[in-house]
Amino acid sequence: MTTTLQEPGPAGGGAPARTGLSPRRKRQVTLYAQYVIFVLLALAVILGADWAAISKYFLDFSKMDGQWGRLFGTALVNTILYTLAAYVVGLALGLIVGLMRLSSVLPYRWFALVFIEIFRGLPALLILLLVGFGVPIAFPDMANPPGGVFFNVSVGLGLVAAAYMAETIRAGIQAVPKGQLEAARSLGMSRSRAMISIVIPQAFRIVIPPMTNELVLLFKDSSLVFILGFTADQYELTKFGESLSNTTANSTPYIVAGAAYLTITIPLGFLVRRLEARQAKAR
Repeated sequence: MTTTLQEPGPAGGGAPARTGLSPRRKRQVTLYAQYVIFVLLALAVILGADWAAISKYFLDFSKMDGQWGRLFGTALVNTILYTLAAYVVGLALGLIVGLMRLSSVLPYRWFALVFIEIFRGLPALLILLLVGFGVPIAFPDMANPPGGVFFNVSVGLGLVAAAYMAETIRAGIQAVPKGQLEAARSLGMSRSRAMISIVIPQAFRIVIPPMTNELVLLFKDSSLVFILGFTADQYELTKFGESLSNTTANSTPYIVAGAAYLTITIPLGFLVRRLEARQAKAR
C-alpha cells in the first residue's frame, strides 16, 4: 500500500495568508491616482496658459460698452424666436410624419421613411441654403416669403427637427401598450379618435425628455442662420458675436455670445435630466 505525502500547510492548519493589496484597496489606490493625474493636468494647463493674452483678447469686457442692449434686446431675443418657430414647425410636421410612419397605407410609410432619411442625413446648413436660395429659384412666388428670413429659418430648421421628432414620436407611440388602443376601440371609438384622445397624449408624456433635448439642439443650430444673410436687427447670437468681434478686433464678443447660449442651454439640460429621472422613478 502506498501513501501520498502532502506538503505541510501553514501553522495552525488555516488558509494560506493573503499577500498584496485587497481588491478594495486597489480600487482606492487607482481612484486616488486618477485624482492626482487630473489635478496635475489641470495645473499644467493653468500654469502654461498666457493669462495676460487671455485677459486681453477674450475677457476685455470694455469691448462690449454700448452693446449689451443689442445682445439681450436683439440677438438673444432673435435666437429664441428662431428656435421656437423652428420647434413649432418641427413638432407639427414631425407628428404628421411620425403617424404616417405607422400608417397602414404603404405610400404614406414610404414617404415618411424617405423624408426622415433625407432630412436626418443632410446637414442643417445645407437645408438652410436650399430653403433660402433654392426654393425661390424653383418657386419664384416664394422669392419674398411672408416673414422673410424668419420664415426661411423656421422652415429650414423645422424640416431638420421634424425628421428627428418624427422618429421620437413614432417610438413613443409604439411604447404605449397596445391594450390602450384596444380598450378604446372596444368602447366604440374609431382608430383615429383613439389615437388622438388616448395614445398620442400618453406617447408625448413618454417622449418629453428627448423632445426637450431637441429644443436644446435647435437652440444651438440657430447659429447656422447667418448663411442666409440678414440685417443687423435680425442678428442672432453667433452673428452678433462675429460682427462685433470683427469690428473690435477682439474675441470677447464670442465669449459673451457663448455665455448667452449657456444661460438657455444649461437650464434646459437640467430640465431634461430632471424629466428623465422623474420618468425612471415613475417606471
